[in-house]
Amino acid sequence: MSGADGPATPRTPGALDGLLVADFGRVLAGPYATMLLADLGAEVVKIERPDTGDDTRSWGPPWVGEGTDREATYFLSVNRNKKSVALDLTTDAGLDAARDLVTRADVVVENFLPGTMDRLGLGYEQVRELNEDIVYCSVTGFGGQSDLAGYDLLIQAVGGLMSVTGPDPRTPTKVGVAVVDVVTGLHATVGILAALRHRDRTGEGQRVEVALLSSLLSALVNQTSGYLAAGIVPRAMGNRHPSITPYEVFPTADRPLVLAVGNDRQFAALVHVLGLPDLATDERYATNAARVAHRDELAALLERALAARAADDWFEALTAKRVPCGPLNDIADAFALAERLGLDATATIEDPRRDAPILQAANPIRLSATPATYRCAPPRLGEDSAPGPG
Repeated sequence: MSGADGPATPRTPGALDGLLVADFGRVLAGPYATMLLADLGAEVVKIERPDTGDDTRSWGPPWVGEGTDREATYFLSVNRNKKSVALDLTTDAGLDAARDLVTRADVVVENFLPGTMDRLGLGYEQVRELNEDIVYCSVTGFGGQSDLAGYDLLIQAVGGLMSVTGPDPRTPTKVGVAVVDVVTGLHATVGILAALRHRDRTGEGQRVEVALLSSLLSALVNQTSGYLAAGIVPRAMGNRHPSITPYEVFPTADRPLVLAVGNDRQFAALVHVLGLPDLATDERYATNAARVAHRDELAALLERALAARAADDWFEALTAKRVPCGPLNDIADAFALAERLGLDATATIEDPRRDAPILQAANPIRLSATPATYRCAPPRLGEDSAPGPG
């Protein structure tokens, strides 16, 4: 196995060593949070339904393996470093096993519909009676008072993200990954770590609540600020930026190139490389505010100049002058770029249960003393269950 900062072994100490997490999360937001905790050393016990397990075990293609060994790459993406225990929570035996786990745990993570864990006798107040210093994280779609199911596409739609994504206001478009789930998982992780820090100081546990909708509204940053502070309701602008220009995709002689010019120095360097130095002092383009006001005219000038050379040629010439830009990569290209830059973006997880190692995106958090480690591959359903009923 390899760690985010080089080779690592199962004995490498983690920042969260000794922490036990009872993971009742399913699909993406909860499991992403608990995988980050697991990468940093926590012991994560994933509770799954017998027979079917986490919904994402059946979310394919893509798959790896064949026949009964076939696994969905979706499930693999957020469940490494965990144990899988299959429990039927509708039975006394299953609930007894779950109560035993939460009594021993430091952290509980769940993303059932609000009220479900309470009905099972595993809600926050009920668990706190068993384990008074528990850190209990609930992930919901719309908050604890709503029983609406929170799927990422739905939140992207009702939360406004699709209204600012896509080629124009008439074509609302989702982001190409379940970004709301990922952002919510990150917020859950931060909340859990903050609650653990509080517990370290005071001995007190607490409840952590994170909702997909509120996480999205926070993650819309400048777009929500524009609305709340200035009353501006943003609309989709394709690949353009409402406040910066040039900050978009341009065609070149072969493939698209992104320019992400964030200040006047970068703009002056850009137009000098393009052979258009007079634009740097033209009052229509000399400042960012002026460029935004004349973005169409400026885009036409830049597009004509960029058509003269290939994207990689422009990338080399412009980055040499510290102009932020880059060709439009696919995911394979992106990993190749990360490798060239020495980012160690890939984790290789050896697993004797599988014919070949599993390659995954590495944990991006770099810790110099307690790096992330990859101790085991995503588990088979129920492989860590105790023998007997449950």
